[in-house]
Amino acid sequence: MSNLLGSFVHIQAVKRAVISAANWVDLQWSVTISQLRKVAPRARGTLLDVGCGCKPYMSIFAPYVARYVGLELESTFSGTAAASLSVQPDVYYDGKRIPFDEESFDTVLSIQVLEHTPTPQELLNEMSRVLRRDGVLILSAPFSFRLHEEPHDYFRYSPHGLRVMCEKAGLQVQEVWPQGSLWSVLGHQMNSFLAFQVGKLDGFTQSLGKLTHEETSNSSPRFLALPFVVPAMVLISGAARVLDKVFPDRTMALGYLIIANRPSKF
Repeated sequence: MSNLLGSFVHIQAVKRAVISAANWVDLQWSVTISQLRKVAPRARGTLLDVGCGCKPYMSIFAPYVARYVGLELESTFSGTAAASLSVQPDVYYDGKRIPFDEESFDTVLSIQVLEHTPTPQELLNEMSRVLRRDGVLILSAPFSFRLHEEPHDYFRYSPHGLRVMCEKAGLQVQEVWPQGSLWSVLGHQMNSFLAFQVGKLDGFTQSLGKLTHEETSNSSPRFLALPFVVPAMVLISGAARVLDKVFPDRTMALGYLIIANRPSKF
C-alpha cells in the first residue's frame, strides 16, 4: 500500500511540474495570470465570472471576494472540453440577457470572452448593467491571437476600441494594461504552430487542464517530433521574454486587460 501511495504522490508531483512548465511556455497564459494576480486585490464582494469555463481564475480571486459566481453560455458550453470536468458553471444564460438583476455584483470578471460573441457591445452592456455603482470590471480581450474555439471566434480588439465600448456601456476605464509586446506575439505564434501543427499536442495539453474552452481533442502527440518541439518552445518563450524587456514595441500585444468601474453617477 505504501508503495502504491508513494507512486501516486510521485506521479502527481511529476504532473504538477509538467503543468507548471507548460504554463511558463504559454506566453499568453503567463502574462494573463501575472496580471490577474496583480489586479485581484481590487476585487471585492460578490464576483461574476462571465464565460467562466472551468473557473481557472477562481483561486486567484477567492481570497478577496465573498462569493464567486461562474456564468456560461448554455448553447456552446456543452461542446467544450470543460463540460466534462468536475468544476462547472453556477449559472447558464441564453446569450442575450445575463439572468441577474441590475447592480447584483461588486466585481465582474471576463477573460478572453468578448471575441467569442457576435454581439460584444450587448454583452458588455449586460456586464455593466449587473455591476453595482462603483463596482469594478476586469476585462481582457485579444489583439493578436490565433483562431481558436472555432467557429465562435469573431473579433480582435485594440485598446482604443475597448475604451470606446466601455464608455458606451456606461463604464469609466481606469487603466489599460498591454499583454506582452511584439516578441511575445511572435513567440506565441511560433509556439502555437510547433505545439499544434508539428507536435500535435492538442489532446495532451487538454489533459493538463488547458484549452478547456476548445472542443475535446483525441489527437495523439507526434512523439518523434517532441525532441525538437519541446526544447524549441522553451527557447522561444525565454527569448521572447528577454526581447520584450530589451526591445519593447508598444504598438503590438497579445491582448489588453481593462480595469474599469461603473461610476456612481453618469
